[in-house]
Amino acid sequence: MGGYQLMISGDIFRGRYRENLAEAKPIAANVPLLYRFALPTANHVFLPGHRIMVQIQSSWFPLYDRNPQTFVTNIFWAKPGDFRKANQRIYHTAGDRKLQTFIELPLVTTR
Repeated sequence: MGGYQLMISGDIFRGRYRENLAEAKPIAANVPLLYRFALPTANHVFLPGHRIMVQIQSSWFPLYDRNPQTFVTNIFWAKPGDFRKANQRIYHTAGDRKLQTFIELPLVTTR
């Protein structure tokens, strides 16, 4: 089954709620920002040789609503002019972890 891919967890987290789920805030362009959230529990064992793929995207259309890529009060009221192209960036800077893209995952060890 070489090359087989299995989605373990797939969830939508709107960046506008990265600081507080009760208050939407715009996302600053070209600035690394911290996103801390929990994915639904997925009990999966990664065996030796397995690899993890992480996809970060700004829209899951057509499975979910379109993202205008601009800050609007309500995404469902976005006008055609609000929709723009978006770029996703991975940041890597030697030394300062605040400027590096990273993913922190829990590790469960066997007894």
